[in-house]
Amino acid sequence: MPKMWHNPCSLKESKIKMTHTELLKKLIDLLEDKKAEDLVVLEVAPLTSMTDAMIIASGTSNPHLRAMMKAVVEMLKKEGIPPLGVEGEQHGEWILLDLGSILIHLMLPEIRSYYELEKLWSVQPT
Repeated sequence: MPKMWHNPCSLKESKIKMTHTELLKKLIDLLEDKKAEDLVVLEVAPLTSMTDAMIIASGTSNPHLRAMMKAVVEMLKKEGIPPLGVEGEQHGEWILLDLGSILIHLMLPEIRSYYELEKLWSVQPT
């Protein structure tokens, strides 16, 4: 059985019938359409219980990151999926969207190279 997308705050009132994989694909397609750069999907469920997957993408400028974030929020709204939270919109260098089972990191390239999230989350459990 495919894993269903899960947002713990809205599960009771939600009638969403989208799988985790379907939501990931929609988000990736949308970010690619919005010209996200160096898009990476990390399946982190074996490493943490806080989320199942992370999407990490770069943008060319603060307005580009905000435009990607707004497009994601708008698509989620149309699908009836409220984000649990959005952080960093004010500064626009690193925007985090929390969807429960999926975290989306939209970052300027210099911020992304400084924090190296891909490297951090590629560590295998011992």
